[in-house]
Amino acid sequence: MQDLSVTLMQRELAWEQPADNRRQIEAAIAGLDQAGDLILLPEMFTTGFSMNALANAEPPGGDTEQWLGRLARRHDCALSGSIAVRDGEGVYNRMLFATPRGVRYYDKRHLFRMAGEHKRYRAGRERVIVSWRGWRILLQVCYDLRFPVFSRNRNDYDLALYVANWPAPRRQHWRQLLVARAIENLACVVGVNRIGSDANGLEYSGDSLAVAADGTLLKDMENENGTARVVLDGAALHAYRESFPCQLDADSFQLD
Repeated sequence: MQDLSVTLMQRELAWEQPADNRRQIEAAIAGLDQAGDLILLPEMFTTGFSMNALANAEPPGGDTEQWLGRLARRHDCALSGSIAVRDGEGVYNRMLFATPRGVRYYDKRHLFRMAGEHKRYRAGRERVIVSWRGWRILLQVCYDLRFPVFSRNRNDYDLALYVANWPAPRRQHWRQLLVARAIENLACVVGVNRIGSDANGLEYSGDSLAVAADGTLLKDMENENGTARVVLDGAALHAYRESFPCQLDADSFQLD
């Protein structure tokens, strides 16, 4: 299992300004010494966490999805983050995973009712794992982090990605739960959150983290504006699972 280089992009977001956010993100990527294997963006990186679902939603294969595809081909990497997408009769908080070969997606299952997200967006149903450069990668969005059954590793993934707009008053929850998800699932975890404030007056502290399967913090961006790169050690992950195989004693279950 090869190493995987991940770039965490923690930044402020222009409220409901997709073109502006894409322009700033593209400029930041162009300024990197190297893109690595994967670039991870925040939740709703084109608009901020807006409940103006219909006004902000793009169609499947819309401007942002095409833009991600172009960047993936240009930099020979994967890019992932979520946007609002209108698909059929509903709008979804959809996490896109773009590679030079195409785009996979995951629709956020757990909608944040305290902000009314469950009234403006439809919940996804499918648990989605993608393969990229020898790694099996679970896609998750923000509030999903609080529901460990949905992200339980059934020996089917090596890395869990969480993209978020997680407000500062609950920053300790974000940090602790990312570490917990890594430890309990014997998997690496990378979570990218935004910083700054939004039009609703909510403050975001960032705290984007990369965590090894044993809970070791590999990267902690705290409140830094910018990018950070981490290399996930595939051999170390395999060795840790072999030396501490608690997954062999895990309870079996089915998720309805």
